[in-house]
Amino acid sequence: MKYFIWIGILLGALSINAQQLKGTLKSAAGVPLEDAGIFNKTNGKHNHTNALGEFVLEDTQINDEVSFSRLGYATKTITISQIHIQNGLNLVLEESSINLDQIVLTSDKKVLTQLVDVDLKQQPVKSSQEILRKVPGLIIGQHAGGGKAEQIFLRGFDVDHGTDVAITVDGMPVNMVSHAHGQGYADLHFVIPETIENVDFGKGPFYAQQGNFNTAGYVDLELKKRLNTNRISFEAGQFDTRRLLGMFNVLDGQKQAAYLASEVYLTNGPVESPQNFNRINILGRYNTQLAADSDLTLTVSHFQSKWDASGQIPQRAVDQGLISRFGAIDDTEGGETSRSNIMLRHKKFLGNGKSWQTDAYVSKYDFKLFSNFTFFLEDPENGDQIMQEEDRSLLGASTVFKNSMATLGNSTFEYEAGLGFRYDNVDDVALSRTLNRKEILERLAYGDVDETNANAFVAATFTSGKFSFEPALRLDYFKFDYVNKLTETYDNKGQEKLAFSPKFNTIFNATENTQLFVKTGIGFHSNDARVVVANSGEAILPAAYGVDFGVITKPAKNLVLNATLWSLFLDQEFVYVGDAGIVEPSGKTRRMGVEVGARYQPTDWFYVYTDANYTHARSTEEADGEDYIPLAPDFTAVGGLSLGREQGFSGGLNYRYIDDRAANEDNSIVAEGYFVTDATLNYSTQQWTFGLIVENLFDTEWNETQFATESRLFNETNPVEEIHFTPGTPFYLRGKITYQF
Repeated sequence: MKYFIWIGILLGALSINAQQLKGTLKSAAGVPLEDAGIFNKTNGKHNHTNALGEFVLEDTQINDEVSFSRLGYATKTITISQIHIQNGLNLVLEESSINLDQIVLTSDKKVLTQLVDVDLKQQPVKSSQEILRKVPGLIIGQHAGGGKAEQIFLRGFDVDHGTDVAITVDGMPVNMVSHAHGQGYADLHFVIPETIENVDFGKGPFYAQQGNFNTAGYVDLELKKRLNTNRISFEAGQFDTRRLLGMFNVLDGQKQAAYLASEVYLTNGPVESPQNFNRINILGRYNTQLAADSDLTLTVSHFQSKWDASGQIPQRAVDQGLISRFGAIDDTEGGETSRSNIMLRHKKFLGNGKSWQTDAYVSKYDFKLFSNFTFFLEDPENGDQIMQEEDRSLLGASTVFKNSMATLGNSTFEYEAGLGFRYDNVDDVALSRTLNRKEILERLAYGDVDETNANAFVAATFTSGKFSFEPALRLDYFKFDYVNKLTETYDNKGQEKLAFSPKFNTIFNATENTQLFVKTGIGFHSNDARVVVANSGEAILPAAYGVDFGVITKPAKNLVLNATLWSLFLDQEFVYVGDAGIVEPSGKTRRMGVEVGARYQPTDWFYVYTDANYTHARSTEEADGEDYIPLAPDFTAVGGLSLGREQGFSGGLNYRYIDDRAANEDNSIVAEGYFVTDATLNYSTQQWTFGLIVENLFDTEWNETQFATESRLFNETNPVEEIHFTPGTPFYLRGKITYQF
């Protein structure tokens, strides 16, 4: 009889011990902490808090050690008791300086994103241009007076302005389909840098929630829900540069918060013809807990910009002394653009690991750009200036259901499934020959685009011991319509297309401090609607096939290392060349590479990081020696260090390097590489910060963007193909004063 009594007691104890641990995490001010990592150090189970700070940790037993971590907060480790299992665990995390010790490798699929979050907190971006540079291996360049979207380089791609990197802000797409200037055009200047909370990113086509343009990778900027303090900042420096920033709390409660942020930026730039650049941004953001189980965020923003540009200049004009490096052949280039956005995000938590997230957005966008790439090649009398313009309305929505505690037999797994759509109505998409930014000489293309993209995806995560397996499938439907307004009769053409994108990723948590992964998947980027109808729907969603093998390890609490071997193959595609109004086939391509990175933080006040990337990029359909991919970077490196604390003196150095690279298919024209170093120095008291910002500290002569272009100058009989470039900024000093209250 006693034997059965003891068996009953033991079974009862086991039924109590092997249970869920539930609870909440909040800051000392009572604000819920979202996306904090919960890691069972005893059995390796992990999870994250939702927007309400709530968490559920499966298979937690009495005496297990569980750690609670979030960037910017001191990590806590708790030994679980029976009271915790029965009553839950409600913890308060104390704010702490950002450090690498707060990252637990096995508790998150997005470890590299967390590392970049540390980079961002240690060295905040100084301008909107720097936002994308925080992604390891991503290089950008400006070539039209600061108002045009940056040219992007990543994983051996000259991405142009976004053809192979999907960029979003809190889930709202930035890339513009069938854009007047180029497919995938992604202008991030509507984002105020100081409003960014973190940069979520991934390389390769391996992510079920990412669709169009996610071939080389994706970047999602997540904005702050609330401000810690109010802020007024003024910046002034060389080249008639001035910037005024204001960020103010409107509401600051535990369950609701609202703030306003605004930026005005003016500069003439280092060029001889003043850029007359001006940009204004304003953003309002409101967050509230509608009930005990839901969270709502509303964001409204407006951006507008106008500028003049000196354009890309030919090397021979500088060599012959016709102009200086900062001169212009045609200084009537430039443009204007604006974007207004309304974004809504609602999260509903259903208990037991289930949740809904719904995003919706509406944008109104205008764009007009004047360029002259070939000078007098086509029109010796009036010159070759062109105008590209459009008037766009963009709207879309998505909803995602997640279940982190689904069951299959006796096993528990995670899954998520989502639906979404995007609709672009683009009126008066035009490419015209113009004179002096005033007179339209000839319309080369003129029409209306209507493009719809509906999508659905499902993804799951199965855990077995130290392995996690993540199968996923995505389906995209596209409807393209184009009305050609240059024909005498009504001319409306349309096409439809489906894309299936399977993914399969595997993560092996070898130890608490080492993670290995294999990622495989298929992605795609769409072509311009004008190309789609012109080619009767052939090869309009070319696929990208990718695979990554990588490791992330933490040999010491203040040191993180990562390395990845990768390959990406692209199908045949047709590319619309917006600057010329023509269609060009680019053929099949293959890229292979290796990426390495290191981050070291021996103390709270010293941080150093570096990332290096090598890529071998070639066309697979051309002969050896004629198979280079123009402007594809083969070696890039970025890095930096920061010193100091929040109070007193602090500063930092960072560098970026890109090697010489082929500018045409046979490497007979070479785009020169560069090594540029920037620096900052600050002195902070409790409320005031006085800073100096130096771009190009060593006054390096460098070319920010370069193209192999055939052009003709006004005094030339025959055209010449050679490097045309935009000069990089010389030594550039600015002062900054910030008051926080």
